[in-house]
Amino acid sequence: MSGRLLRAVCTTVLTTALTVSPATVASAEPGPVPSEEADAAETTDAAATDADATETDAADEADEDPADTDTDAAEVDAETALAAPEAPRSVVALLRELQTRYQAAEEASETYNATAEKLKQRTAQLKKVNADLAKARAALEISRGDAGRLAREQYQGRTEFSAYLRLLLAHDPQRALDQSHVVGRLAANRAATVDRLTDSARRADQLAAASRKALDQQKKLAARQKKQRDAVNGKLREVEGLLATLSEEQITQLAGLEQQGVDKAQRELVASGALSSTRPPTRQGGDAVAYAVRQIGKPYVWGAEGPDSFDCSGLTSEAWSAAGRTIPRTSQEQWKRLPRVPVSALRPGDLVVYFPKATHVALYIGDGLVVQAPRPGAKVKVSPLASNPLLGAVRPDPGGAPLSTYTRPELPEGARDGSDTGYGTDAAPNTP
Repeated sequence: MSGRLLRAVCTTVLTTALTVSPATVASAEPGPVPSEEADAAETTDAAATDADATETDAADEADEDPADTDTDAAEVDAETALAAPEAPRSVVALLRELQTRYQAAEEASETYNATAEKLKQRTAQLKKVNADLAKARAALEISRGDAGRLAREQYQGRTEFSAYLRLLLAHDPQRALDQSHVVGRLAANRAATVDRLTDSARRADQLAAASRKALDQQKKLAARQKKQRDAVNGKLREVEGLLATLSEEQITQLAGLEQQGVDKAQRELVASGALSSTRPPTRQGGDAVAYAVRQIGKPYVWGAEGPDSFDCSGLTSEAWSAAGRTIPRTSQEQWKRLPRVPVSALRPGDLVVYFPKATHVALYIGDGLVVQAPRPGAKVKVSPLASNPLLGAVRPDPGGAPLSTYTRPELPEGARDGSDTGYGTDAAPNTP
């Protein structure tokens, strides 16, 4: 089919029967898109598998990364579609496929981030163990020196044994009794020297074993991280490949269609009354908002934690770190470990989590808006709260006292500009 005919079909489909579905709660769909009933004959089923966002991370010590063996049926469908470029697809189907691929890439990115965080912890652990090992070896050398000195004194007749004999042969018993305390102290010193030598040797052996174990774990995590980095790059290349098959007109239609879905979802969220109340942030929450606003316009780079670029959870974790509170690094850990709050009780500084697997997160700034690092190819920006399917919200400072008065930082010019759609792969971290 010629490009002109394909564009005509896409334009006709877009302008005739498309309506936008609500996205106020997290579903298995990758993003707010028009109703499937409007295009059921042409729309491929790209629904993602619904999963528990709070599943425990039991792969810390495992050699195999579960993400390496995960099969996504939607990706198979998308690859089949790419293999037959002549087959006409509606703009709705293209948008759904694109969103599915972006969501898969972000999920892989958060898995990479989790491994990177564990690797950072293991590296710090190895550094501490090696420092303790160096101290233990120094103590062992001191103990060996004391033991050698003791052996020389005994050989030269200056130990407590020869002193004891001299006391037994003394003509003054009282003096011998007084000197017996000296003998006891000498014996205690000798026993203490032997004990120190034994303990130092045992401690050095234990720390050496711990160092070897920590190094082995570090190597396994580094290998896993490399696999996950390659997986993210592969998924982003899939997105790039799909976009390369589209005309400029189709890309414009996709961006417009996505924005329609976001706008409708936001209107329904506001109409539900969920955002009717206004609550001031805590001092730390206000500081987190101020930090996030200052990052607007910086590029999204997966795995980045600033200061020049961010991914979604890198932005939220750094915002709260700048406010003086450490929170988990990844969106999934933020969802799992931070206290949850209803969307109707949001206050600036809270974190809004998206998608069934908690693979995206943004920072709420009030008035139904969030600051987020959307996806590769985009920049940190202000978006409607319903820009993605909501999973819920969490609060990093549940015990904090709200400010009596609060004025949100002024947003920079163009803070809301641009679609949340990205158009290419950003540079990945140079992980060995």
